[in-house]
Amino acid sequence: MFQVYHRISSTIVLLCLVIFFRVESTIAQELDSTLTNPEKKETFLNHTSKGFILASEDGKYEMQIAARLQLRFAVPDDQDPITFSDFANQDQRIFKINRARLKVGGHAYQPWLKYYFEYELSRSLLLDYRVMIEKWPWLNFKAGQWKVEFTRERFISSGEQQMVDRSLLNRKFTVDRQQGVEVYGNLDGGGIANFNYWAAALTGMGRGATQNDDSKMMYFGRFQWNFLGREVPFSGGDLTISQKPAAIIAIAAISNTSPYTRFSTSGGGNLSGFEGTNDSQYTVNQYQLETAFIYKGFSWASEFHRKNILDNFDEEETLLGGFYITAGYLAHQTLNFWPEPLEIAVRYAEVRPDLSISNNIQRETAIAFNWFFADHKNKLTTELTRFKFQDQELAQDDEIRFRLQLDISF
Repeated sequence: MFQVYHRISSTIVLLCLVIFFRVESTIAQELDSTLTNPEKKETFLNHTSKGFILASEDGKYEMQIAARLQLRFAVPDDQDPITFSDFANQDQRIFKINRARLKVGGHAYQPWLKYYFEYELSRSLLLDYRVMIEKWPWLNFKAGQWKVEFTRERFISSGEQQMVDRSLLNRKFTVDRQQGVEVYGNLDGGGIANFNYWAAALTGMGRGATQNDDSKMMYFGRFQWNFLGREVPFSGGDLTISQKPAAIIAIAAISNTSPYTRFSTSGGGNLSGFEGTNDSQYTVNQYQLETAFIYKGFSWASEFHRKNILDNFDEEETLLGGFYITAGYLAHQTLNFWPEPLEIAVRYAEVRPDLSISNNIQRETAIAFNWFFADHKNKLTTELTRFKFQDQELAQDDEIRFRLQLDISF
């Protein structure tokens, strides 16, 4: 299976390189033609926030090619601690290319027939591949592999986060990328009657899995109320300094039976304490309540989670809980000395790995500063985070982590 994905990934990279050099040749020809014929003003290549855009004259075909690099320094460790042992002997200096992404999207035949691929160059992973039919705002269709819209924090691109990375909740509650089909849309009745919905049937086996382990699918649903008449974009902060407020309340739920209790970019896996890998071993039902708000450079987001894991082999049941709140502000609007490109953001997160154990709590408190050179497309983020873990059988432990990250897209 790995060889198949490696061939697909290599083919996509090769195709993009061929397109790049072909486009470069076309640009040279067009420039030469423009110099000899000043009245000729046709443009075949453009650049926007979506990257380099190659389009046909009739508008029926368009390809967007973009790349993103994420360079990160961290001390004493880069990964969020999972157990108490992760606090021990952590005194490292880490510098790495955290992400190196190639993105290809656009439309074919009709502007409403869209496609998108995303490839992780540093790990040779094909992350996203999907086709979307988006002809009507109220009824759209999607098929392929993508990040499920279950949680706002996970669905927002890592390049558009306010913090260096996602919170302590991400490992335990995200369903990450899955393969399947989805129907979604926006129902706009005007003013307060503005809603979004998503409903999907998925394999429930994670990224790169081409088949299910049994006859049971993963079912996902999300309902979102845009009660001020406007959607809050899936992006961190309010960089456009919205002159009208936008807010949402959303509820989402997942039901799945599989060998896994967690998902990540690597695919399916298991949380600590769940070691079985048998087909249909775990039935996972989870839901989350979400809020978000933006207005005049201020942003807010929160999620409240519950996750029930039933081990169908050992007949044991575990209930997990957690929440986070985050807020950011472009403070130059109220403080004259504050630089305009600088945003301050804070986050508090709390996870309880087993709600039946009252003193088993994991906490995260973080503050970050973003300096935007070109909004989220080119920014420098510095972050200071404190973790505090406690357990009824173990002494409390904590850690302070510093991270610095440069994110650039082109």
